[in-house]
Amino acid sequence: MGMASKQLLVLLPCLALLFVAAAAAAGAAPLSTYIVHLAPDHPALSLSPARGGRNALLAPLLGLPRHLSAPRPRLVYTYARAATGVAARLTEAQAAHVAAQPGVLAVHRDEARQLHTTHTPEFLRLSSAAGLLPAASGAVSDVVVGVLDTGIYPLNRGSFKPAGDGLGPPPSSFSGGCVSAAAFNASAYCNSKLVGAKFFYKGYEAGLGHPINENLESKSPLDTEGHGTHTASTAAGSPVDGAGFYNYARGRAVGMAPTARIAAYKICWKSGCYDSDILAAFDEAVGDGVNVISLSVGSSGYASAFYEDSIAIGAFGAVKKGIVVSASAGNSGPGEYTASNIAPWILTVAASSIDREFPADAILGDGSVYGGVSLYAGDPLNSTKLPVVYAADCGSRLCGRGELDKDKVAGKIVLCERGGNARVAKGAAVQEAGGIGMILANTEESGEELIADSHLIPATMVGQKFGDKIRQYVTTDPSPTATIVFHGTVIGKSPSAPRVAAFSSRGPNYRAAEILKPDVTAPGVNILAAWTGEASPTDLEIDPRRVPFNIISGTSMSCPHVSGLAALLRQAHPDWSPAAVKSALMTTAYNLDNSGEIIKDLATGSQSTPFVRGAGHVDPNSALNPGLVYDADTADYIGFLCALGYTPSQIAVFTRDGSVADCSKKPARSGDLNYPAFAAVFSSYKDSVTYHRVVSNVGGDPKAVYEAKVESPAGVDAKVTPAKLVFDEEHRSLAYEITLAVAGNPVIVDGKYSFGSVTWSDGVHNVTSPIAVTWPESAGAASM
Repeated sequence: MGMASKQLLVLLPCLALLFVAAAAAAGAAPLSTYIVHLAPDHPALSLSPARGGRNALLAPLLGLPRHLSAPRPRLVYTYARAATGVAARLTEAQAAHVAAQPGVLAVHRDEARQLHTTHTPEFLRLSSAAGLLPAASGAVSDVVVGVLDTGIYPLNRGSFKPAGDGLGPPPSSFSGGCVSAAAFNASAYCNSKLVGAKFFYKGYEAGLGHPINENLESKSPLDTEGHGTHTASTAAGSPVDGAGFYNYARGRAVGMAPTARIAAYKICWKSGCYDSDILAAFDEAVGDGVNVISLSVGSSGYASAFYEDSIAIGAFGAVKKGIVVSASAGNSGPGEYTASNIAPWILTVAASSIDREFPADAILGDGSVYGGVSLYAGDPLNSTKLPVVYAADCGSRLCGRGELDKDKVAGKIVLCERGGNARVAKGAAVQEAGGIGMILANTEESGEELIADSHLIPATMVGQKFGDKIRQYVTTDPSPTATIVFHGTVIGKSPSAPRVAAFSSRGPNYRAAEILKPDVTAPGVNILAAWTGEASPTDLEIDPRRVPFNIISGTSMSCPHVSGLAALLRQAHPDWSPAAVKSALMTTAYNLDNSGEIIKDLATGSQSTPFVRGAGHVDPNSALNPGLVYDADTADYIGFLCALGYTPSQIAVFTRDGSVADCSKKPARSGDLNYPAFAAVFSSYKDSVTYHRVVSNVGGDPKAVYEAKVESPAGVDAKVTPAKLVFDEEHRSLAYEITLAVAGNPVIVDGKYSFGSVTWSDGVHNVTSPIAVTWPESAGAASM
């Protein structure tokens, strides 16, 4: 049970007395509909709206005393699958009393909601009435988003069909198309929405040492994994009403740029994504004329040097042609220096949560209730609590397949620990050993990060703190029992959102310490989008299910959100460079969650930092009109490589013209790249660094005046010169410098990093850049 629910249970008995007194004074109180979540053995679950006498029985079954039994409560629904409980017409006083009764898990007033999407557009405040979406509408269909992934599954998928009256022919600037293969009929599958579908496999086959086994995967653009279908529909899928994963997250599914075109480039296969294939796809996409490239692929270890990184190289070539490249930061968190795709010309995206949860409580025999999450869609557990055992006492704390003792597991709920194998596979291992259900507990590595999975048996995931408490109960109680209660889909402010996922890879930048990475964070936890018909929702062979939509998590999911937003910005501002698009998204990002506090890090439960969330969470409507932008082109990036100390032969990988890069005018340091963030690395406690920046006025007032406000990092004196920028018709771009110096007697909280920001404001726009400082003890990352 969440904190809000616990507080409700504490407060409502007191409130009930006030409501009763008010009702007595004002006459009968009105009835409203409330959703009452109940433990599975609650007697009210025996009621059915179809059975007579149900209303007369409801009040006593809910524990209402005689003085609160009028007006008579009325049963609306009984929930037994996606949720366990009832919907009932109650007065406010009755609801308050019911909430305090045993077996009542939570009480929520039923609210009228509008038809909504997979919810991330709403969470991002994208609306057809105002902001970025209408500003980019009308001609947004001229933008093509190239998705480099596992291909696409267009069969009977509304996400890849033109909506409404259609989109008309592809833009003349796009010269790509669809490639037919045995399993992919281009003429039948492609249209004015899906304008490109190609596949790249030669590097993969070379790595295999033999041709692709087409009994196992499709040698075509067809997606047999699901990942590419999910990312493509997230970025630019057409609206689909009635979407959902079984009964979870039901509503309208729609991509960020719903009228943009999609071109799919299949680069990933069962055993991975080969650099040669990736680079070939980049090359093809640039030649085809896409406007945005979305790439949810990257390294799983430390990032390679840029000149050895095919993604960095391919992205450089794309950016040179004016293409925005958005890429995932990776899922190797929460360790430091784990971010991938960290070249400054790439828009690097971290992953965070939204305000939608799929709660499933673990209820123990001692009455304790511990909140978790689940997408289990089968029959719920019966009302009787079952014996529960700790997997470590049954052969495998990680619940490895074939490693659990059937004699100890049969007929029981098993407490498994996260890590080592797939989360859903743990439940399958429990099932094979005869177990009935699973409680999956996080360890310290994942902290309080909760990922909802479509489990094959009744199961829930809990955070580390709850997991520790459940483990203590199971290992010390002589006869431990438990059950699991599923609550369906809940949207609200508890827990707070966004929160950065523990799996989301982090900085500092392993290859360029003075370039802050990741750049931004975006929705990437429990995201609903289209799915392939060729694979199960869990991607496990033991799972026979097939679904049109699936809910999954990862920076792979956050990346296409930003790719779609970049497509909208590109259409709204066709003259902006890729760097300007990135700048707009970074400098307008927000850093407070919906409770008004700094965005949390799910790995620690504490405030996140710019090395975790980047410049903040994307705010697309603000990005439409950022006021100022930090622009850069490939010449600036070459200067950056020179400042890193790259040799002419290494830089030639990017220039590709056979000439020797001229590094004679290189900037003093790599951090002098005109980037919308600052990351200083102090070499001593007497250090001082100065960075130079140029900002361009893209706001509506050509004579705008901006003043700087600096929040100095702990232990640092930060000074901006000049502190005021006065623009006019002739001076649309102005320079400033910021000096970061060690304060007299610095006090550093954690001894490693400190953070601040600089904000330029004209009273209308707030253009904010984060400042990160690495202190000498932790300054040791590679520079090349």
